[in-house]
Amino acid sequence: MKDKILNILIIFLLAFILLNVFNKGQDKALIQEGLIVKMEKTSYSIPASINILFQNNTTQSIKFNSCKNIHILYNGETLALPQNFCKDYTLASQEKKTISLGSIYDLFLRSGQYTFETQIESKKYLAQVEIGNQWTISKIFVYFFYAPIYNLMVFLIQLFWNSLGWAIIGITIIIRFILIYPQHKMLVSQRKMQKIQPKIKEIQEKYKWDSQTLWIELMNLYKKENVNPMGSCGLVLIQMPILLVLYRVVMGVEDATNYYYLYFFLKPFAIENIVTNFFTIDLLWKWGMVGIFLAIFVALVQFIQVKLSLSFNQKKNPSVVLEKKKWEDAYTSMMPDAESMNKVMLYVMPFMVWFFTYSLFAWIGIYWGIWTVFWIFQQLIVNKIVKK
Repeated sequence: MKDKILNILIIFLLAFILLNVFNKGQDKALIQEGLIVKMEKTSYSIPASINILFQNNTTQSIKFNSCKNIHILYNGETLALPQNFCKDYTLASQEKKTISLGSIYDLFLRSGQYTFETQIESKKYLAQVEIGNQWTISKIFVYFFYAPIYNLMVFLIQLFWNSLGWAIIGITIIIRFILIYPQHKMLVSQRKMQKIQPKIKEIQEKYKWDSQTLWIELMNLYKKENVNPMGSCGLVLIQMPILLVLYRVVMGVEDATNYYYLYFFLKPFAIENIVTNFFTIDLLWKWGMVGIFLAIFVALVQFIQVKLSLSFNQKKNPSVVLEKKKWEDAYTSMMPDAESMNKVMLYVMPFMVWFFTYSLFAWIGIYWGIWTVFWIFQQLIVNKIVKK
């Protein structure tokens, strides 16, 4: 059965590769005498940030103007291009250039097919795109999640002298304060779980031959101690969508189509004034020596946070959770106890954070570092509360 599934996957992969090879270069653009004019994508959703790709495969340079040589038609009507979009371009031999139409996104707020005519030296190059409305789920996501966080980001950028770095720090602290109560409940639950570990081990040892009774007794213990073993799941379910939305907001913060989502009191905002450098760190860049030091800092604070969140029982012979195999009567050790797992987490988690911080964009490292520092202070407070 596994071999059949593997063969199907291989066939599907080969078919996919072949289709892409044979369809390569087949789009709605016309190619004439070495000059390629095509659209980056053939379909967009409103608001559309359209890009036109030019590639000069001739031996001579080509000059054109974005208004005089490019015409946009919608239902046979030629759309008027604003003067601030008009610009002269020189395309050297073998050079590629992308012209973004994001600044004139308001021309593409109607759904339908748009035709782009590029006329250079009596030769005409045609390309078409289809622009449609967003799906209902996308609209809900944009208007209830993306737009509010983007506008908050813009407000903070204006407040902090157009600095994207300070805006990220500000929005991280705001999100942390919003989640402070569920975070507090989660940390208290974790500390309580650590406090009752001896009772949990006692039940595991007492009922190791009766798994059904074991789980009933554990549930009774959790209820008696008012502990939720899944207490951290809710915060993860809240935090991950916020992080994903924030990622999309920051990575597209310089996209002109975001003007479409700006609230009226933020309309004077100028995207081109955003400063993405933060103390010599390019927030939209990754790797490099700066990335190494940033990753070390984030890994260090992550180690401190994990260290604070764990309490170790100094026993030489940690107990094990016993699990019965269906095909035999004896019980065997299947996994180490919570203490061993915690010790592994103490060293593995910071290393993973170091690797991902170094591999991802610098602003994510700053976000995660500030988030963890905030977590450390909250952990110290919770430790004192639970200890009392």
